[in-house]
Amino acid sequence: MFDRLITKVPMYDPVAVQPMRDELTWVGFEETRTEAEVERFMRQETGTSLVFINSVCGCAAGSARPAIAQALQHTVIPDRLATVFAGMDRDAVDFFRNRYLPELPPSSPAMFLFKDGNVVLAQHRHNIEDRTPEDIASELIEAFDRHCDRTGPSIPPEQYEKLVHAKTCGSSILKYEK
Repeated sequence: MFDRLITKVPMYDPVAVQPMRDELTWVGFEETRTEAEVERFMRQETGTSLVFINSVCGCAAGSARPAIAQALQHTVIPDRLATVFAGMDRDAVDFFRNRYLPELPPSSPAMFLFKDGNVVLAQHRHNIEDRTPEDIASELIEAFDRHCDRTGPSIPPEQYEKLVHAKTCGSSILKYEK
């Protein structure tokens, strides 16, 4: 079931969005780019998992990704971190939404904190737009304090200081040409 070929090609130039991927893997996220990778990651339901649906939009660049990176410098963080990229890993995103968030409307960017397989925090695009990274990070940290046990940060402060946020907005990224 999960070894099928990708059916939906990326919407954007993969080279142009790579810095948006790198920003999250730099702070400890695992990329889940296929249905099989999503399924493997989500199969472990014990503990806490933060899943971020990445996006090329300005609110992902200006608020969501910087907020997540900042929150992961906290002393308590989720056990596991995964990301899937809307508009790029389209089959994986559809699978994640349909399988694990069937009652929630699709949104990107979006972040979901799972505890023992259940969503305990959902941040949709409308919860991210027009908010500062500090405000979003504060809300994430509150959820980490309530639900998580793993000692943070996700990466050493010296490594975090070298993080370069990808500030490109999707409106300036070329559409992918087959």
